[in-house]
Amino acid sequence: MSDAIKCVILRGGTSKGIYLRDVDLPRDPVEREKTILRIFGSPDKRQIDGLGGADPLTSKVCVIGPPPKNNPRAIDADLTYTFGQVEIDEPSVDLRSLCGNLTSGVGAFAVWENMVEIEEPITTVRIYNTNLDRMLITEVPVKDGRPLEVGDYKIPGVPTGGAKIQVDFADTAGSSAGNLLPTGNAMERLDVPGVGTLEVSMVDIGNAHVFVRAADLGMTGAETAAEIDANTELCEKLEKIRAHAGVAMGMIDDPDRAAQDSPATPFVAMIAPPQDYYDAIGDRMVKAEDCDFLSRLMFMQQMHKTYAGTSTVCTGIASRIPGTIVYEACRPETRDKLEVNFGHPAGVIETEAIVELEGNAYAAKRATLGRTARRIMEGQVYV
Repeated sequence: MSDAIKCVILRGGTSKGIYLRDVDLPRDPVEREKTILRIFGSPDKRQIDGLGGADPLTSKVCVIGPPPKNNPRAIDADLTYTFGQVEIDEPSVDLRSLCGNLTSGVGAFAVWENMVEIEEPITTVRIYNTNLDRMLITEVPVKDGRPLEVGDYKIPGVPTGGAKIQVDFADTAGSSAGNLLPTGNAMERLDVPGVGTLEVSMVDIGNAHVFVRAADLGMTGAETAAEIDANTELCEKLEKIRAHAGVAMGMIDDPDRAAQDSPATPFVAMIAPPQDYYDAIGDRMVKAEDCDFLSRLMFMQQMHKTYAGTSTVCTGIASRIPGTIVYEACRPETRDKLEVNFGHPAGVIETEAIVELEGNAYAAKRATLGRTARRIMEGQVYV
């Protein structure tokens, strides 16, 4: 007889995840990973025997538990959250990164499950994240003791509006590679075999990222996700850049094993100045004047169809650090504003970014992501 495990399927931002209670999973890490893989139907390209959607944006798990004890980084935490990127055709769950989109769903999940003290109209949820050993703060709109899911706040990549959930990632700066600027510099020259010497910017908040000019790779930066995925030579170059940046940031030992050892992080993004471009998902044109700059993001060796949540805050913070490739591409008159608005394949995303110089180093003071979340299903999954 199959074992039943309570689960919730919840859309957070532009991702969809399976939310599980820590207490319902095996204690042994090996058995826990096997159980999660069974829930998703991995390894299998279609994930036909589980709940996975055969897409990296829907093959994600969030495990929620009580706050840790005696952890100075988790003071006043309401709960513990572990994110897992579930491999589709490999028997592996990557715990090295964080999904910013699904973090918004963690706050809503905590309210639905009565894991926090409910306050209206906003319930603040303090989340300790095990992946990065950092605190995340979410502000969840609440009505009648339940998360408010109906509203007119819209995010590109989601067809319906919802209530805005704010997530602040400021505490995650340097959590993956040691510092907001892992090498201490806003721009570096990176030697990449098979690509050449490139100027890149490496920034670490939310997750570690490497930014490169689209023009340096022969691109405009306005390409659709499908166009980029079809360009196998470009994708191979981007993976090599990602791998060697990971080595430069001390995150990867062997660049030839980057896809196996750390397939998600660091992320790599192509940056370009603002320009008109076609939104393939919304079937519309996005105007240059609506963007401060453009970005195209690789995620799990594929072009992201929209934009990752942690990448949103990292890209926003990078645009406020003088000397980075993102700052260079950003519309000059917007560099001092709180709000950052940049174009991705499905439209324009917004974030709030504040960076201050403390001594000789930059510090992130605010790094927010506005998302919506919706509970789709709750019940039992059989493994």
